[in-house]
Amino acid sequence: MASRLNPYISFNGNAREAMGFYQAVLGGTLTVSTFGEFGDKDAPYADQIMHAQLESDAGYTLMASDTPPGMAFNPGDNITVSLSGDDGDRLRGYWAKLAEGGTVGVPLEKQMWGDEFGALKDRFGVNWMVNIAGS
Repeated sequence: MASRLNPYISFNGNAREAMGFYQAVLGGTLTVSTFGEFGDKDAPYADQIMHAQLESDAGYTLMASDTPPGMAFNPGDNITVSLSGDDGDRLRGYWAKLAEGGTVGVPLEKQMWGDEFGALKDRFGVNWMVNIAGS
């Protein structure tokens, strides 16, 4: 899989509805995973979206999630740039450069879904997520 760059939108409990809307607009295939599928089965937010991905018929990719409890939801500041793929060395290099002068929110490390993942705000205030598949 090649690396990809795409928008990642955070929602406040209505990610499923929003992504259904975007699928109706853009077409394509929508995949959805809930927080409950990844260990929070009994949590009040178990049915909320941990990750959704729309692959449009035109080749666009849009990703989204509901904002988990304990994390701030700020309309207008709820879009992040996502870098993902399986080229670990390249993506780790991007991570290191983006982190220079920035603030790391989630260190780039192995996560419960099996990938290496991290989140940061770069020195210009832009939010980034890096996900390395199958690390």
